[in-house]
Amino acid sequence: MSEETPIPAFRTVPRTGVIYVTTEAGRRGYRPADPEWCNLGQGQPETGALPGAPPRVEQVAVDVGDLEYAPVAGLWEVREAVASLYNRLYRRGMPSQYSAENVCLSGGGRAALTRAAASLGAVNLGHFLPDYTAYEELLDVFKAFTSIPILLEGERGYAFTHEDLRREVQGRGLSALLFSNPCNPTGKLVHGEELARWVGVAREQECVLLIDEFYSHYVWTGRPGHLPTESAARYVEDVNRDPVVLFDGLTKNWRYPGWRMTWTIAPRQVIEAVSSAGSFLDGGGSRPLQRAALPLLEEQPVVEETLAINTAFREKRDRFHSRLERLGIRTDRPPDGTFYVWGNVAGLPPPLNDGMGFFRAALEQKIICVPGEFFDVNPGKRRARASRFRTYVRLSFGPSMDVLDKALTRLEAMVMQYTRLPSAP
Repeated sequence: MSEETPIPAFRTVPRTGVIYVTTEAGRRGYRPADPEWCNLGQGQPETGALPGAPPRVEQVAVDVGDLEYAPVAGLWEVREAVASLYNRLYRRGMPSQYSAENVCLSGGGRAALTRAAASLGAVNLGHFLPDYTAYEELLDVFKAFTSIPILLEGERGYAFTHEDLRREVQGRGLSALLFSNPCNPTGKLVHGEELARWVGVAREQECVLLIDEFYSHYVWTGRPGHLPTESAARYVEDVNRDPVVLFDGLTKNWRYPGWRMTWTIAPRQVIEAVSSAGSFLDGGGSRPLQRAALPLLEEQPVVEETLAINTAFREKRDRFHSRLERLGIRTDRPPDGTFYVWGNVAGLPPPLNDGMGFFRAALEQKIICVPGEFFDVNPGKRRARASRFRTYVRLSFGPSMDVLDKALTRLEAMVMQYTRLPSAP
């Protein structure tokens, strides 16, 4: 039987953008440990030591008690540690404080988001274009809610104000809005007083904000003297009444993606719902890794890690963005956060002036990136037109500086090669 023969009862499940590009690279010999390849496609920061950061955890002890299942919502003491960290970072002196009852642990960011999606009722759920590729299938597989796309314009720097939010909620009847902040892929950050106003609109209009904050420690617009992080937790008035649901974990902000240790922070009733969903979706996360995370959730190590990230990645961001601009890969706005550049390749010679064409040419140079069309979140493929983002690519400066310099040198040679080719008659 051919591998292409359909198996009864199973549908074709689409790959997310990152899985698609790494699979295509694998067909050309890519292996993660191969130093010849430059993976600018995967959403993963470098995981080694950084100057000024706490030592990396290299071993995890497994207690005999940790051989058992963890509770679906996670170990109580770890939930308490997460709540305490948010109170210290964002809620000092505020009367309403998070507790363990406001935290649910899970085995990865997608698990946390899937639990939340499975807990939504028959509502209109808004989402932005462009945004994180994995939202597409997530928004399609659960049929209780209706997903409503909200188009953001690159010409306006992907601007969207609290008044825009109010109009969308009232005009489209949104009961919830899912978005990444800072945004993956554009790097746009909603922060400070404007984020406070978004939370105010959500409170007033009773619209739940489902905020993916996995890049919230990669912030390049911070004020001097302030820890370069942002979270809507800072602007919540009542932790059990304000409709704000936050997702984060060790994946990006602690630089431990392989641990798959993440959390949801929300009002108690939401935590009860997503925990119940976890009981049939995934059964809970890793007990040994949850316990091993406890020292990482203390305030001082978090501050040290965040400051080290800001120093190392800000330098990479500036160099990477500048050299891409000189290559002719333009950005609608420099990234306020994340470790991505959302580049427009329309000004490059063909076939590099198309995101998919650029991706294929880069693969020949052993470079992986993600074509922009994957971020045109389109649940169920209901929109049949060509993607508005087909001339974009997402390039990551998550890898080490050595890998970035190697990739940039190859990209410069690649663009030069196609620039010198004679035009078709």
